[in-house]
Amino acid sequence: MRKSAAAGFALAVGATLLAGCSSDAGSAPTLTWYINPDDGGQAELAKRCTEESGGAYTIETSLLPNDAASQREQLARRLAAGDTTMDIMSLDPPNVPEYAEPGYLAPIPDDVRERTTQNVVEGALTGATWKGEVVAVPFWANTQILWYRKSVAEAAGLDMTQPVTWDQLINAVREQDKFLSVQGARAESMTVWVNALIESAGGQIVENPDAPADEIELGIDSEAGTKAAEIVSTIGKDGLGGPGLPTQTENFSMIQFQGDKGAFMVNYPFVWPATNAAVQEGTLPQSLVDDIGWALYPQVNEGEDTAPPLGGIDLAVGAKSKHPDLAYDAIECIVSPENQAYYFQTNGNPPSNTEAYNDPTALETFPMAGTIQESLQLAKPRPQTPYYNEISTGIQQTWTPPSDVNPDTTPATSQEFILAVLKGERLL
Repeated sequence: MRKSAAAGFALAVGATLLAGCSSDAGSAPTLTWYINPDDGGQAELAKRCTEESGGAYTIETSLLPNDAASQREQLARRLAAGDTTMDIMSLDPPNVPEYAEPGYLAPIPDDVRERTTQNVVEGALTGATWKGEVVAVPFWANTQILWYRKSVAEAAGLDMTQPVTWDQLINAVREQDKFLSVQGARAESMTVWVNALIESAGGQIVENPDAPADEIELGIDSEAGTKAAEIVSTIGKDGLGGPGLPTQTENFSMIQFQGDKGAFMVNYPFVWPATNAAVQEGTLPQSLVDDIGWALYPQVNEGEDTAPPLGGIDLAVGAKSKHPDLAYDAIECIVSPENQAYYFQTNGNPPSNTEAYNDPTALETFPMAGTIQESLQLAKPRPQTPYYNEISTGIQQTWTPPSDVNPDTTPATSQEFILAVLKGERLL
């Protein structure tokens, strides 16, 4: 689909905006913003920026499916078909190269790129870049941090003001008969975990991301990949991730962490407002919140920088949009530091712009904002390649369940399988 679409695709550049562009002569154009599910924050920002435009345009939101794979599929199909309603799109960073490579994204004007990349955390900027050029505008940037129960860390003799390693956490939960809450389901979360481990160990899943499918070189079967497999395997085989590890997602690992055997957990910032809300509802005790601390994502190798996962959302304009200039004007409004701070404190999604972290209300809502910002500066994106879907699905199929991961064989088996898929010799 990519090849045929790219061959027949004409990139729309420098479109002239006329009053007659709208469906009703004399009325302001309506921009459609395809949004990922949230708590209503994007719809509110659409309303705010519509009002701020002074009648230049109206932003209407169109909700994408809940899961990332379905979101990707719907956007890819619409873009390949030349859908002219793709004015603004909320994109998962790993999918940016897939849309950029065949020319599905309208070029960002130089002045817009300059303004919207100032003070943006390094991880988010990297995730919005393809072939050395920023092709999407960072909106919010998510990352996982290490959540811990202070009582467990103290009993283990860990100084949580200093970096800790996966090995230290594994030893701590084993000695205290607790759980190390991670995401072990056959889902995108497994790719997130494997990528973070390999990157933290100094490796990369894809070594030449610009290469065509049949020339891609992978770094899974490597020293870094073996170390990642050792961590996943130990947690899985020794039951340290809890009984539900093979199907455990972010929400279920949070629930496990909140329980009596909760100890350490890698997860996103949504954990904090969700736990506090449960306390207010009376379903969890205040003592739980008092016992929760936070730190940077664990190191794989002691003394070496960790590489936390990078998530979030980038904004882009479809190349066939009838109103690219207006769409980029709207995007500038949406990603303003003020709106990012609002979105952080109301929807729990961290800003990509460092200025937004100075907002007093956001800091009050998220006292770990400093740790989140530091994590985003260290964060590494998942493989930046147009073939991300094939690579991610291949990892999910070969690294699950965690108890079946073997450091001696899984990295090689995984790499061989994915390369065969990319060459058309195997099917996912």
